[in-house]
Amino acid sequence: MITVPEIATPAYPEFGALAWTGVLLAALAATYTLVALLGALLRPRRPAPWPGSVALPGVTILKPLCGAEPRLYECLRSFCNQAWPQLQIVFGVRDPADPAVAVVRRLQHEFPRLDLALVLDGTHHGSNAKVSNLINIMAIAKHDYLIIVDSDIRVEPGYVHQVVAPLLDERVGIVTCPYVGRPLPDLWSQLGAQFINGWFVPSVFVAALFGSRSFAFGATIALRRNVLDAIGGLPAVADQLADDYRLGELTRKLGLRTVLSQVIVETVVEERSLQDLLGHELRWLRTIKAVRPLGYSLAFVTFSVPVALIGAALAGGAAMALLALGITTLLRLLMHGYWSPAAERSTWTRLWAVPLHDCALFGVWCWAFLGQRVNWGQSSFHLAEDGSVYPLRPGLDKTLSTQLENE
Repeated sequence: MITVPEIATPAYPEFGALAWTGVLLAALAATYTLVALLGALLRPRRPAPWPGSVALPGVTILKPLCGAEPRLYECLRSFCNQAWPQLQIVFGVRDPADPAVAVVRRLQHEFPRLDLALVLDGTHHGSNAKVSNLINIMAIAKHDYLIIVDSDIRVEPGYVHQVVAPLLDERVGIVTCPYVGRPLPDLWSQLGAQFINGWFVPSVFVAALFGSRSFAFGATIALRRNVLDAIGGLPAVADQLADDYRLGELTRKLGLRTVLSQVIVETVVEERSLQDLLGHELRWLRTIKAVRPLGYSLAFVTFSVPVALIGAALAGGAAMALLALGITTLLRLLMHGYWSPAAERSTWTRLWAVPLHDCALFGVWCWAFLGQRVNWGQSSFHLAEDGSVYPLRPGLDKTLSTQLENE
């Protein structure tokens, strides 16, 4: 009788639940990045129609200013180039010695036929200095169609036409615009722009792709005066850090719709140091956490590259997870190129910084869970659960300060 010797079977490690969890995480990251890219590519581009029988209404643009920000003149001038017969632009400055005053005076001299007004008023109306500024300048707003815009926004000709057109529908409460970051040439500013272009803007288009309109951005908030009055006016958000988001939320509570315009505006991004960059990102993320806590907690998948890396590690370097990681990284770089200025050489020479920043941003997202303190300008604030802020000053009672910090 011939006996066949047994062939030893090599023992392979079991592909268990942890490894499958890793594969799932990596696959989710790749899927999200693909959807984010599709959301950008499929975004609405058709201009909002204007009924031919409707006359162009008067429009007031409210521009709160603070300091000589980079490219401030270029940004403000872009609003003066709007072809609109009844256009008022009101600039607000809290300190007469603010260098932004000189920029406004230059524009008033350059465009003498435009209705350009400057309000110098440092009156406080709440914890939010920008909203206090807006309340001060709102007093001289002439028209019933209002556009509130941050100071660092640059727009193209035809902007006013496009953001006002949806407001002709009485069912619309607010029109807002997505925005992309245009950084200064330095590395920190370019990393700051990645927060906007690589994480924030894609998440907006993903939400819009699935029908959500639960947002409003300081890059543009256009609304009618009667709607603003119905929600309690600007004082209703005078203590809110996310004043733009709350304005949209309050109008939706009236049963009015939020329209995401097809117009994409630009914001100038300046970050002077790593400390400034991390401080700004922490404030933005804690603000999002305050207004949408559940959504913030579930947003881990939006940090696609680090999530895919974690997935590949949990899967022990399994081929499926590594493939998902490679796809995620490639799509993320394509997203970076899509939103970056084509003529900017550093867009391509600093590709190494894209996944590095994404991983650092994921760390800041985790960090945001550990406290409620935010730095805004030269001041520190406690961010309450309802999104309101309270200044933490050196003279504040130590017991109260400690209590707020430990909440």
